Amino acid sequence: MTASAKFKTSDVRADILSAGQRIMAAKGYSAVGLNEILATVGVPKGSFYHYFGSKDAFGEALLESYFEDYLAELDRTLSQSDMSMAERLMDYWRIWQESQSFEDCQGKCLAVKLGVEVADLSEAMRAVLKRGTSGIISRIEHAVEAGVAEGSFAISENPQTVAQSLYQLWVGASVMVKITRSMQPFETAMLTTRRLLNVA
Repeated sequence: MTASAKFKTSDVRADILSAGQRIMAAKGYSAVGLNEILATVGVPKGSFYHYFGSKDAFGEALLESYFEDYLAELDRTLSQSDMSMAERLMDYWRIWQESQSFEDCQGKCLAVKLGVEVADLSEAMRAVLKRGTSGIISRIEHAVEAGVAEGSFAISENPQTVAQSLYQLWVGASVMVKITRSMQPFETAMLTTRRLLNVA
């Protein structure tokens, strides 16, 4: 395979994943057929199986790609050198609010949108979700440890418990935002987060 052909193959695969992420974040996994995704990127259905063995294999690759991008962005947010760890962590929750909107999350709320749905449909996709969310919680835990060490906030539980509680709080708030069509659950989550971290 030539370098240009290899690049084209990689490019088409990335286009399919990108379109799938946007569409499935809006409609869910089961409600979206492959034809809708492929029509968006102009790829024949027969060609789909050159890139993915099945819809479930596509779903697995989609979640892997999503978490790879998400964790890289989280790492950038938590490594801003001109801010205290408390400021960085609160910035992460602010970005969460903006990217998990009930109106249009632009494919950035895939874990929340698909989590419950695909965990019961596919063991492979559930495993990707577990690895991805564990990666998020681990990074929050390390941020909490760093924040306590620098004195930018204080906690009454151990960092792992706080990290798990915070992530679960925000996932739950995201679901409630979609149910209520209101940003109020995020406001409550932010107040609770500040209280758990003792941030002013």
